Amino acid sequence: MNSDPDPSSREPQQTAEAARELIELLEVLWERGRDMVSATPVSASQLRVLYSLDREEGISLRTLGELLGSAPPSVSRMCDRLEALGFVRRLPSPVSRRQLELHLTVHGKAYLRGLRAQREEALLAVIAGMSPTSRKALLRGLAGFQEAVEGSGPTASSRPRTLKGVSSA
Repeated sequence: MNSDPDPSSREPQQTAEAARELIELLEVLWERGRDMVSATPVSASQLRVLYSLDREEGISLRTLGELLGSAPPSVSRMCDRLEALGFVRRLPSPVSRRQLELHLTVHGKAYLRGLRAQREEALLAVIAGMSPTSRKALLRGLAGFQEAVEGSGPTASSRPRTLKGVSSA
């Protein structure tokens, strides 16, 4: 008599553990090349702000706070720091005189471009060492993961962008 539960019931837990370990490896990989992109690195929270503004150009502090799940004072302080770095600027809203819109500056967009290029280069170096079968499986798995995230989010605006060139087929 086998006392182990059904192996398939353990699969989601194993998958989550593997994904967590992969994320931790990616964080180490990103940290190694962080200074290559800019002499002014930003915190993980500030980077989330930059990514959000890249997707939702011209949003208000309130909307940004909702997207990030952060309190308005925290979001305002992060934007103050990013504005001081020259990555973000606040402009009056054409809709309401009481609201400000948040925009990435040319410097902020260039920072994200450089960061993404550096990260993609690091990923390509690792992926080049994978077998074609493993690369295809990774691509299918990432597409499935993204579909699950997009299906569980409250609004389309808070969802991550679709993976380029990925089909679920």
